[in-house]
Amino acid sequence: MTDQATAAATESPDIPGKPTSASRTTLSHIMTHNDTNLLGTVHGGVIMKLVDDAAGAVAGRHSGGPAVTASMDEMAFLEPVRVGDLVHVKAQVNWTGRTSMEVGVRVLAERWNESAPATQVGSAYLVFAAVDADGKPRRVPQVIPETERDRRRYQEAQIRRAHRLARRRAIMELREKRAAEGFED
Repeated sequence: MTDQATAAATESPDIPGKPTSASRTTLSHIMTHNDTNLLGTVHGGVIMKLVDDAAGAVAGRHSGGPAVTASMDEMAFLEPVRVGDLVHVKAQVNWTGRTSMEVGVRVLAERWNESAPATQVGSAYLVFAAVDADGKPRRVPQVIPETERDRRRYQEAQIRRAHRLARRRAIMELREKRAAEGFED
């Protein structure tokens, strides 16, 4: 974020926080042959789009306006999804910064014609940045964890954020060092 955007965000009046449950959502979709890959299972990109859609809805709800995907961390595919599966994508805001939010997503699948419980088939963490009409960062309400599970997710999100920032710093330092040594990438 630029110094100007940081200053603008600091000057904004305090925004009341929102509880985790205020923006939590579930997106459900039945998988068809149009969603399959060459192996006959649902394409990972189809699942990733559903994950991004659900997370974007949650980020927009929480921030009260547009939010854009900044990054996707740790997309894990635990089980294959098949044609005829009813997929449920559950998302919630785990953590908020000044203008960004981490959204946690769980992907569950169940057979459309069976009464067996859904099984978890994937998970992901995405970071969204709230933006104004000009695409500039804008402040978001702080998330208020409501349960022990929400508090655990909040703490884990802080760890992931620290790792993202440290990784970014290390990469930038390496690039600067290589540039100083005369290497062009």
